[in-house]
Amino acid sequence: MPSQAAATSTANAAAPSRAVASRQFGRYQLLRLLGKSERSMAWLVNDPQVGRDEVLMLPRMQPHGAAAVQQWLQRVRKASRLDHPHLAPPVELGVHEGWPFVVYELGDSATLLDRIGSKGLAAQEAASLTAQMLQALAFAHDAGLAHRDVQAFAVLVSDKGQVRVMGCELSCLHPASIEVAGYDPSLRAQQQASEADVLHLGVLMHHILTGQPALDETDTAKVAQRLPPLGREIVRLPFNTPRPVPEALRVIINRATDRQERQRYRSARTLGRALEGWLQVDSGNQGGPLALLLDRMRIVGVLPASPGAAERAARLAMMDKNRTDELAAVLLDDIALAFELLRAVNTAQLRGGQVSGNGPVLTVRRAIAMLGLDGVRRVALALREWPGPLADGAAAELQRAMGRARRAGRAAVALRPPGYDGEVVYLVALLQNLGRLVVQYHLPDEALQIGRLMQSASNEQGQGEEPGMSEEAAAMAVLGVDLEAIASAVARWWGFDDSVLHMMRRHSTAAGVRLPESDHESLRISASCANEAIDALALPAARVAHALQSVAQRYARVLNLSLRDLQAALQPGLQSEPWPGAGTQRLAAAPMPTDDAIDPARASA
Repeated sequence: MPSQAAATSTANAAAPSRAVASRQFGRYQLLRLLGKSERSMAWLVNDPQVGRDEVLMLPRMQPHGAAAVQQWLQRVRKASRLDHPHLAPPVELGVHEGWPFVVYELGDSATLLDRIGSKGLAAQEAASLTAQMLQALAFAHDAGLAHRDVQAFAVLVSDKGQVRVMGCELSCLHPASIEVAGYDPSLRAQQQASEADVLHLGVLMHHILTGQPALDETDTAKVAQRLPPLGREIVRLPFNTPRPVPEALRVIINRATDRQERQRYRSARTLGRALEGWLQVDSGNQGGPLALLLDRMRIVGVLPASPGAAERAARLAMMDKNRTDELAAVLLDDIALAFELLRAVNTAQLRGGQVSGNGPVLTVRRAIAMLGLDGVRRVALALREWPGPLADGAAAELQRAMGRARRAGRAAVALRPPGYDGEVVYLVALLQNLGRLVVQYHLPDEALQIGRLMQSASNEQGQGEEPGMSEEAAAMAVLGVDLEAIASAVARWWGFDDSVLHMMRRHSTAAGVRLPESDHESLRISASCANEAIDALALPAARVAHALQSVAQRYARVLNLSLRDLQAALQPGLQSEPWPGAGTQRLAAAPMPTDDAIDPARASA
């Protein structure tokens, strides 16, 4: 900086801007201020030595003394070794009149701030640029370096949409930002700085999509300080954005700045995975979580067979044909076997071009008849043994999820209208859990994240609860796609048509349930009611009775259902297969409302 600024020992944010008078910083000619935050600023400069425009970044606060500058130089040499395609490498770093500075090549790029404009960017472009930034931050965080000042002016975007994040070197002015994990006495401070980077990027995403900075503040760090737990402001994407924002992307972005600190993304990698998953699904490319799941299912199957079930089914298949009913019962009780039979017969029909003529197969009995006993035995023996590649904890979670699905199937059989095949409605109820089960088996870590996001927690005042996310929103926040989309992708791979895909979609709890106009809709309604009731039993004990009453009210008219009917439908499943947890005790302990508690007017609405 000019000597007047350098001589000021208590240099403040205004000090670097005095360079405007001379329009020079050392040999660099200052052309235009690209942006500034409380921590740093960026200038478009011209380097006469090479005859090209570049970007110069420097801190807003001058380091105190020569020792601090020397420490920065030592740390920045370590940081400059980081090599990642989305981290901008410095072409020069040094100190001028006591001011550390870093210079970056501009090339064919412009800053993200210049690119955003007043209307923001389209959803696909915004998500793509943000995902690249997250890759850079994740790489830096893994190396023990937090950026600490994620701003739109500190990101370069090329004409081809390639991102380069600048300014990591300036974070080395803070001692805790470049220590090696395992030797850092302030490891928690480093983790907090990395989490702050993710929050700042979440704030920046709002600016990228709307064209307007969140809370009318361009400095992302200042916005973050106004969010809980430090402040009381809320940052959520408005619904009147200049460009449409798909719901799944909206959920991801709103989670990044959620008012509940516990619900936010804690690492750049988890936010990046959610965005990349959404990008793949939205673009229709053969990638993302759906492609990953389908690839895994081709290798290890959809689900593992329950302990001993595959061998038992194989033995029965070798006996005389009079035991077909017994074989069907064994197959129906094991979700993996039932699903694998449906997959085998329906994909065979799809390859044979027979789907349009005969329709999808939705009963195990018909599958046995089509495959023959030898075919059933081969299918059973081909299944992966329990628990597949899962660790004990994840296997226990999968077993609980399967138990809930089976109970829902049995309840659906009891709730179905007269004249409908119980086996079909049982399988439809299982299929409504397909996405949940597939994620639980193939992506157990992500399933754990989804479960945590759905949990409620006490608010900061200790009065009442902060609700968790819905399962749909939690899945989109973690995977970038909801569980129904995953189930639909698997079902199409199996050869199911649109009628089956329709039955597999549960009724939205946010909408009323209309009288069915088709057999498919009747089956869907019975299965949805059963699954909602089983989900209600998984709630905290104090909420079970009210939740069951709500389910009975929703379906009272369409299924001619009373609360007593619903309770009766749930009891056989609970008695024949105790819940591996507190569910059975909850049902017994929770006060059950009477039928009189159901408002007939609301039930018929």
